[in-house]
Amino acid sequence: MLQSGAGLAIRQPHGERTVRVGFMEATRRPAAHAAAVASPVPPPAVRAWDALLVCVAVYIATAIGRVHQLFPILDFFKPALVATALTVGLWLLQQHGQRRIALLNSTTTTCLLGLVIWSALSVPFALNQGVAFQFWINFVRTVVMTLVIASSIRNGRDLSRLMFVYCGATVLYTGVVLSRFQLGSGDTWRLGRLFYYDANDMATLIATAMPLALYFLLGQRRPIVRGLAVVGLAILAVGLIRSGSRGGFIALLAVALFVLLGFTTVSARARLMGLVAILAVVFAAASDRYWQQIQTIFNPQQDYNLTSNEGRIKVWKRGLAYMIDSPVLGVGGQNFAVAEGTISPLARLQQRGRGVRWGAAHNTFIQVGAELGVPGLLLFIGLIATAFMSLRRVTRLAGRSGFVTGSFFLSLAYHDILYTLLAFTLALAKIAHHADAPSGPRPRRVSI
Repeated sequence: MLQSGAGLAIRQPHGERTVRVGFMEATRRPAAHAAAVASPVPPPAVRAWDALLVCVAVYIATAIGRVHQLFPILDFFKPALVATALTVGLWLLQQHGQRRIALLNSTTTTCLLGLVIWSALSVPFALNQGVAFQFWINFVRTVVMTLVIASSIRNGRDLSRLMFVYCGATVLYTGVVLSRFQLGSGDTWRLGRLFYYDANDMATLIATAMPLALYFLLGQRRPIVRGLAVVGLAILAVGLIRSGSRGGFIALLAVALFVLLGFTTVSARARLMGLVAILAVVFAAASDRYWQQIQTIFNPQQDYNLTSNEGRIKVWKRGLAYMIDSPVLGVGGQNFAVAEGTISPLARLQQRGRGVRWGAAHNTFIQVGAELGVPGLLLFIGLIATAFMSLRRVTRLAGRSGFVTGSFFLSLAYHDILYTLLAFTLALAKIAHHADAPSGPRPRRVSI
């Protein structure tokens, strides 16, 4: 087996050896098979960074890290809009080689495009057609950028760099939040409404970035990268604790379990040491009030999520009722809150002069089912499932495990977090498929 450091392992068919994508790309076939295959043509040289990759990195920094909101002076230059326009324009001019959109053809892509079409069909039948149409416009932009990001990644080196940007943007966001929002006593013991995200959303974002930081810590040999990964993990761990999010804590446990059992491209000893270090920071930063909050997961009898009409359990039940009442097209994209305020049993209270909260679904899957109906929910589940299945020969991105777990308690069905991770997954599957080809790349070290 050719090996150098850690990477994303691809299990090859019988008779072939392992390919590592990320820090090593290589395929060794038996001599008999190699003789039957024409000598591969060396791939064209790939520059470390090019204009398209830089624009994609800026887009990720704005869409995920919200850097233009952290530093308002940047918003004057409209970095999100400019990066989006330049990225799409440069991508259209580079539809050749490893950046051809045809290379992303897969069941996952089919489910993604199917979700776009089905959400469009639901617009005329939505409770609020204006909200549904605006949602669809934004969703189309998100899907286009998902495909552009995945298509712009040419090899494992590009993927590692954009993963580093995703992780770095999350660390920067968390660090700025920790420096600007101070905790207090009473209801201010945890972070609340922040820049763009709330505390629960931030916790899920952190849970998706932690395994990437661990990946760079354990898989890179360059001291500066490993040092940055250590600092990043510490900041993310403190941010997760100060969010006070129970869903984020459960997502962290899911990621930790995956890293221990499924992140097999890194030695078990290294994985265990990395997780122990993270948990040490978590326990050092956690307050008594935080552990009281976490204990309610195991003793939920008095939790408002079970007793209040605005708690998650009753919200989920109402969401299931919306899906049953409108099983085909749902109530319309981003119309869950509209349904809460207009057709829910609680809406009748408004006639008595009582206010009703137009709240979120607090569950990504119920959100999709209620808003886009059963077909939309099946397409969304297919999107998630096929993304994992397509990587059955590749060590999966643990960040996806963190998102799926955290999103069970949040409304993140159409968020850039999910679709950026999906873009990485599509790109990794594309790289793995290219490595399987007889003319795949020659062995070489890949770094950031």
